Amino acid sequence: MTAKPGDRVKVVTSDEIKEGILMPNQETDSVVIKLDNGYNVGIDKKKVKEIKLIEKYKEKETHSEKKPKKDSKKPTIAILHTGGTIASKVDYKTGGVVASFSDEDFLSMFPEVKDIANVKTSLISTMMSEDMRFSHYKKIADAIVKEVRNNVDGIIIGHGTDTLAVTSAALSFIFENLPIPVILVGSQRSSDRGSTDAASNLICATEFIAKTNFAGVAVCMHENTSDNNCAILPATKTKKLHTSRRDAFKPVNDIIIARIDYDTRKIEFLKDYTKKNDEKLVVKDKFEDKVAIIKTYPNMFPDLIETLTKKKYKGLVLEATGLGQAPTNIKENIPNYNALKKFINSGGVVVLTSQCIFGAVHGDIYVNCRRLGNIGAIFGKDMLPETAFIKLAWLLGNYKKDEVKELLTKNLRGEINERLMKDEFLD
Repeated sequence: MTAKPGDRVKVVTSDEIKEGILMPNQETDSVVIKLDNGYNVGIDKKKVKEIKLIEKYKEKETHSEKKPKKDSKKPTIAILHTGGTIASKVDYKTGGVVASFSDEDFLSMFPEVKDIANVKTSLISTMMSEDMRFSHYKKIADAIVKEVRNNVDGIIIGHGTDTLAVTSAALSFIFENLPIPVILVGSQRSSDRGSTDAASNLICATEFIAKTNFAGVAVCMHENTSDNNCAILPATKTKKLHTSRRDAFKPVNDIIIARIDYDTRKIEFLKDYTKKNDEKLVVKDKFEDKVAIIKTYPNMFPDLIETLTKKKYKGLVLEATGLGQAPTNIKENIPNYNALKKFINSGGVVVLTSQCIFGAVHGDIYVNCRRLGNIGAIFGKDMLPETAFIKLAWLLGNYKKDEVKELLTKNLRGEINERLMKDEFLD
């Protein structure tokens, strides 16, 4: 009987024998199998002597789990599922990783969470995070408000890692006086892989909510490449710095809020934090759609900026070089300067951030920076470009233009470090 994708097989070559799940592969001349450790391995078809069928693939029946009885001694945590790798599995029909778990699937994948807290799940979406739009932030915010009104003790949001930090910034600005913790959790490796970080990230987030009085939005991901610790990261100062490492998320111009030891479940706070409170929750969930980010580069032309003016964009984050420089000084680059000036004069708001990871922009050191300031560009201090983008869109959606300009350089949600020293955070 011929083996098909999803079947368990033994691949025999002249050198070795490999056993695993046969995966679809139309891109290369290799036989691809998924080993029991979760990794895929490709074997050159020319070397394959035989593919022995061990067991045919069977669709697993899904059974709705009975909801565990609520334990009055445990906190209640709502898990809001939005998609991404943390809730992904292999689709053996396509060979790809898909985000298609129901809330029952989610609970069955991480049964240990139920030992820490009463768990209730809600499916918001099953999308990959690169497809997020401002409308989805409002949808997530609505779900959070609903759970706050249901008096849950905390919320975990399962989210794809690519734009997880951007969503954390958006939610941070949307909510003021959030009375409970809202922790975004992702996974760099899907749950079917032996090196997955999904379970430890989720369990550490649950422990953090259950054992502390933290309130507000934060991120929980691996602190290092091992499974020893997870870090609670600040919502507006976190950036994904690696495509695949499990410790890809790091705070920029800031430190982690807390560390959770996965083995002992001990929690160590490293900085001050907002505690649970009874203040009135304020929700401002509007975002201005016509806001853009442009990264400056050598040999830049004014076309992109001119297009924004023509399309009546309201805001622009210009990711400049160094302390806030842009190619606007020599004769060939004056058109860029004039395009920025025209955009600002037409009512657009320009915020300057830096392409450098660490440090801050500053408008008073170089003449070219002062020239940009003179036409109305606003220096965004040490804000991450993505955070500045979210903040600008949020301010334009909820405040008048004069207020927007004033609030851009004020620290509202921890997005600006007012006491940043030049050598800080570089060790």
